Amino acid sequence: MTESPNRLERRKARTRAALVSSAQGFIARGELNVPVLEITQAADVGMGSFYNHFDSKEQLFQAAVDGALELLGDYLDSLTEGSVDPAEAFTRSFRITGRLFRMQPELSRVLIHSGPALITSEHGLGPRAARDIHAATAAGHFVVPDPELALSLVAGALLGLGQLLLAQPTRDDHEAVDRMTFSVLLALGVSTADARELCSRPIPSMSEVPTVGEH
Repeated sequence: MTESPNRLERRKARTRAALVSSAQGFIARGELNVPVLEITQAADVGMGSFYNHFDSKEQLFQAAVDGALELLGDYLDSLTEGSVDPAEAFTRSFRITGRLFRMQPELSRVLIHSGPALITSEHGLGPRAARDIHAATAAGHFVVPDPELALSLVAGALLGLGQLLLAQPTRDDHEAVDRMTFSVLLALGVSTADARELCSRPIPSMSEVPTVGEH
């Protein structure tokens, strides 16, 4: 009996999702040299199915990183809707992402191990941070002569913060996140008083935290 086109497409989508989820799990654990066979075994799919979706392990890993970044980006968008002030939108996104390092360590480890993708990827955090930096600069809230350099600074601060929070589980994550956010705002040209006020604003309840790497 021949599968219907819709059923075939659903099965292919499930297989691809299983491979991406498996790859995210390996990336989260820093196992970047894992062979394709182990990835397919963890995803519970055949080796042949892998090459029906990806040309190489590198292509799969890129899809896994992009998927994680977009997952987080969509989640941030859902929590920052209604932030008409771009400086507040940027601050809220940074503080929420910082808190996710403890709340969702698997997602956090994917971000940490993906490193430069935070800056160069067309998905997730980078484009959204760049958007808010440009908007806040245009509105006079940030003093940023070089937005690309500013984005590199923000990404470096976020990755360093995440690594520290994962390495020091007893550190107060809320305090550390808000202190880092305060320092980043100062580096972007925000006054001390305004940076302190931005960091003191309430953030939305962080329910339905996104997850990756479940296989």
